[in-house]
Amino acid sequence: MNDPKAAPKYESILLRVLWMLVFVLVWQVAQFMLGALVVVQLIYRLIYAAPNLGLMNFGDSLSQFLAQIGRFGSFHSEQKPWPFADWPTPRAPEGEAAHSVPAAPHPARDEEPKL
Repeated sequence: MNDPKAAPKYESILLRVLWMLVFVLVWQVAQFMLGALVVVQLIYRLIYAAPNLGLMNFGDSLSQFLAQIGRFGSFHSEQKPWPFADWPTPRAPEGEAAHSVPAAPHPARDEEPKL
């Protein structure tokens, strides 16, 4: 009556359900962060006439992270998203070129040493 092979499978699915619930909460936070990033990027774009490269890269990584959560939650993948896997690396931008800001000179490093 009690199948010894069924117990590990039942425990496995319960553990997966718990992880899915955790990732649903993480999804909500990440979704809010992506929405805020979109608004900040839009404001940056309106001010500087080009998007910010750092925001572009983080937005791409965050959207890939959300996709990983979706694949895990829909049973398309057994791989749990970050922090159990590496954080997704941003891909090369396909849209307009990013706004670049040259590094400001550091006054202490650029001065002649005082004797």
